[in-house]
Amino acid sequence: MGWSARPRAGVRALIGLVAAALLGTLSVTVGASPAAAASQEGIGHRVGGQQGSDHQVWLGSYVVGGRQVFCVSFLLRAPDTDEQYKPGDELLTKWGTKLPAEAAANISYLLLRYGDTKAADEATALAHLLHSWTAAPRTPADLDPSLPADKIAYDAPGHLKFLRDNFPAAADAVDRLKTDAETNRGPWTASLTTPKGDQHPGEAAEWTVTVQNAGDKGVPDVPVKLTATDATLDDGKADTASGNSSPQAAAKEVTLKTGADGTVHVKLTPAGDRPKLVAALSAPADRPYVRVPVDTKVQRVVSTGGEKELTAQGVVEVAKPGTVQVTKTDANTGKGVGGAVLRITGKDRTSAALGQDGKPLTGADGKPVVVTTDGKTGGVTVENLRAPQEICVVEASPPPGYTNAYDPQNPPSACGTLKPGETLALTVANKPNEVPRAIPAGDQPVALARGAVETHYSALGLAGLGLLVLLAAGLAGAAARRASRR
Repeated sequence: MGWSARPRAGVRALIGLVAAALLGTLSVTVGASPAAAASQEGIGHRVGGQQGSDHQVWLGSYVVGGRQVFCVSFLLRAPDTDEQYKPGDELLTKWGTKLPAEAAANISYLLLRYGDTKAADEATALAHLLHSWTAAPRTPADLDPSLPADKIAYDAPGHLKFLRDNFPAAADAVDRLKTDAETNRGPWTASLTTPKGDQHPGEAAEWTVTVQNAGDKGVPDVPVKLTATDATLDDGKADTASGNSSPQAAAKEVTLKTGADGTVHVKLTPAGDRPKLVAALSAPADRPYVRVPVDTKVQRVVSTGGEKELTAQGVVEVAKPGTVQVTKTDANTGKGVGGAVLRITGKDRTSAALGQDGKPLTGADGKPVVVTTDGKTGGVTVENLRAPQEICVVEASPPPGYTNAYDPQNPPSACGTLKPGETLALTVANKPNEVPRAIPAGDQPVALARGAVETHYSALGLAGLGLLVLLAAGLAGAAARRASRR
């Protein structure tokens, strides 16, 4: 990172042999002096504080192969900008010893979360912390100013004091990043919670992704890529509680960030029988790993691989539609009656029942759809209905021969619960019209005579009747005599 307490020619030759870098935004490079012609400083600050030396060191990022990297081996030469790398071994301390598990986890986390920072104070803080964990003195002797660049340790307290005196924002960033790493370092876990209750095509429901740290606490501000299969991700409004952004409407893939509680909430609308949601995110690797250059004569490079991919997924079965089988029967005989017009409604007998797509089943008049029973069986079938739901069939008009007992204010009906994938059988009975037992006369019905009938006659009536009989007989006799003369 830039200087030796006592620069010597031999040191400069040695510097080119041992350097390392984490590549990319999630990488660290073991390297050193920004003075090397092929190296390029990125963002950060040049600081002092090493044992009172007049020389300053570069605490910040470098640019290698067009990507931002950070050095972790104090005072060795910075990597060349066009260096080529191949995978190597686990990152060790400057002394060749294994990093403590917590320090390794801290490094991986910070590189993942801050490796692409564009803030100079954060870049300086990150470089300071990386040196503090990888080049800490084993004994006070490792801070001897007379030591060559490959032997001297990093004086973390001295450099931090210099930052507080000269770059207070960078010193504050050191505290902030260190606390963040100790709070949210890996290993992380990711889980996905599917909605409760039945899922239906065309009906959005909330799915939740949770990202937790090693302490089982939610990790905020983590980008999570969500990919839907057999479904779409709705354009819900931003979740003010979690701070989630709004994805594009009806998308198959979106990226959202976790909120303060480490969760992402998204509305998913099933478009098939088995909607699936996959959540993918980058998590800090358990330990950083090195990368070495193709040309080993130039330098050695460390790459944390600072990340690993975590995935979580969930699949639900969309509730299967149900069928309603309605039978209209004669209340007296139990036989099926055709020609009955029935409305298919919800539990309230007024609103329309729902189809499998969640839309109300209505007719051209906007009222619940009507069906007519079959003339032979008295039955009718309605398929592809949303289930579960309460279904009622209400008679809209009676069949011929069943009108007398029909009350339009309280029409015959039957209700039941339709379950997914099942058939709900409902029966509506009607009383047939009775044969008339009275003949209307004016405003009042006149009863028909029944049983024995008694007849009474007056004397005048009988005399008149006899006279008529005699007259009829005389006329008949006269007619007979005329006929015989002929």
